[in-house]
Amino acid sequence: MTRTLFIGDVHGCVEELDELLNECRYRPGDRVVLVGDLVAKGPDSAGVVRRAREGGMLAVRGNHDEHVLRWHAGKMPEGKKLKREHKQVLDTLEDEDWAYLESLPLHRHFPELNVRVVHAGLVPGVPMEEQKPELMLNLRSITPDGAPSKKMEAGVPWGSLWTGPELVIFGHDALRDVQRHPYAIGLDSGCVYGRRLTAYVLPEARFYSVKARRVYMDLDGPP
Repeated sequence: MTRTLFIGDVHGCVEELDELLNECRYRPGDRVVLVGDLVAKGPDSAGVVRRAREGGMLAVRGNHDEHVLRWHAGKMPEGKKLKREHKQVLDTLEDEDWAYLESLPLHRHFPELNVRVVHAGLVPGVPMEEQKPELMLNLRSITPDGAPSKKMEAGVPWGSLWTGPELVIFGHDALRDVQRHPYAIGLDSGCVYGRRLTAYVLPEARFYSVKARRVYMDLDGPP
């Protein structure tokens, strides 16, 4: 079976991405799947997108990818302020890079692995066709009364309540670090915040990680 390397939020950290591929012993024929947030906050968003599109990597759209796409298309609400980390992306991506980001779906299904990839999460108990795009990009928790929330402190990790049958692989939740639930695996280990970039490889079911070269942006809250 083809090896598939699922990689957490890269956020412009192209050197760490290259190092992680080496750590995973990436070889031609392996499939690479990025779980979203290719861009913003880190040093080289354009380099990450270029590496992904030229290398034939698959990916899903993250909330920061969505954010810069909206700015690029002129679809942000009037009065919304452009953050520095997003302006850097707008200033450096080329037409081919924008086309690649625009092509990214909100989720990908790998039936031969019984895996679905989404950036932030899926609401347990809700059919796939009824999942809301905003939550697929931003979900973190399920509150005590069962409501989905974007906030980590609002409840328990959504993945802890996901009962399958598909394994969902996701990112987005750096504060919680790598998550290992029976039917959900979270891969955001905070590389852009000076921690690690993490991959989960199938069919060997093994985690790999490399240390960040430095702190590119401070993370609010505990590590």
